[in-house]
Amino acid sequence: MAEIKFDLDTKSLGALYLYEEGVKIGEMVVNIADGKLTVYHTEVVPEAEGHGYAKQLLDAMVTYARENNLKVVPLCPYVHAQFKRHPNDYADIWNKQEE
Repeated sequence: MAEIKFDLDTKSLGALYLYEEGVKIGEMVVNIADGKLTVYHTEVVPEAEGHGYAKQLLDAMVTYARENNLKVVPLCPYVHAQFKRHPNDYADIWNKQEE
């Protein structure tokens, strides 16, 4: 399993970074403001695609949102697609008004 580190700057902009054996292979770019976690972009390096890494990033973001009582604004096409595909899994955190 890959290691995920969450890094936010002082303006609450940041990303969840995904590392495999110390090498960064993916990221999910986010912003937190006004009780909302906005996801802008999810990316995994091409050679690591197809191994479930984007889902690991998604799961880590969802866990963080739930632990911090945040609503998620899924502007990232991948996250939005997952939310639409599995609405019951994310109903408690999905902020549909902000899409």
